[in-house]
Amino acid sequence: MRKERLERFKEVVRNRQFDLTVILENVHDAHNIGAVLRSCESVGIREIFVLYTEPQLSPDHIALGKRTSAGARRWVDVHYYTDIQACFEHVKRDYKRIFSTHLAEESVSLYELDLAKPAALLFGNERDGLSKEALAYSDGNFLIPQMGFVQNLNISVACAVSLYEGFRQRMKAGMYGKAGRKEKQQRDALLAEYIKRHETGEKPRKARKIDPS
Repeated sequence: MRKERLERFKEVVRNRQFDLTVILENVHDAHNIGAVLRSCESVGIREIFVLYTEPQLSPDHIALGKRTSAGARRWVDVHYYTDIQACFEHVKRDYKRIFSTHLAEESVSLYELDLAKPAALLFGNERDGLSKEALAYSDGNFLIPQMGFVQNLNISVACAVSLYEGFRQRMKAGMYGKAGRKEKQQRDALLAEYIKRHETGEKPRKARKIDPS
C-alpha cells in the first residue's frame, strides 16, 4: 500500500466515532438503507443495527441497496437482528442511550439532544414508524423541526439531518481526529481490518443474522 493511501486510512480511523450509531427498524426500502449507510460512513459511523421483525424482510434488502450505498457498505458493518430484546441489549451495552424519532407529547427538538455523548438514533419504517416494542427501549423521543405543510421527511433524509447534527456537536467538542487511550486498541484493530479489506479486495460483509440463543 502506498504511503499516501495508508495515511488516508489512518485519518479515517482516527475520525471514526465508537459511541454513535443508528438503528433501523423494519425499513422496507433498500435504497433508503443504502442512503443511510452513505450518511453513516460520511460522519464516521463504523456500524449500524438493522432490526427486522416482519417475516417478509431479510438481509437481502441490504444487498439490494448496494448501488445507493456505493462504497460505504464496505466500510460500515451491519448487525442484522430479528429479536428486539437481543438487538437493544447489544445497543444499550455499547451505546448507553437510545433516542427515537417519534411524535409524542414529551418529544424534544433534535437540537436539544446532547449527541456528543454516547447515543444510538432509532428510526422506524416508511409506513408505520416505530413499533411500541421498540419504543419501550427508547430513552427519549426527538423531532426534526420543520416549517412546511408536509411534516415528515424521508427516513434517509431524517437520518442524515440527525447525524450531521451529531457531527456538528462532536466537531465543536473536538471529538474528531482525536484518539483516546481507551480506544487505541479498537482503532488499531479497525485499521488492520480496513487494510485487509482493501488489500484482499474483500467484499463488504454480509449482514449477520443474530437470533437469541
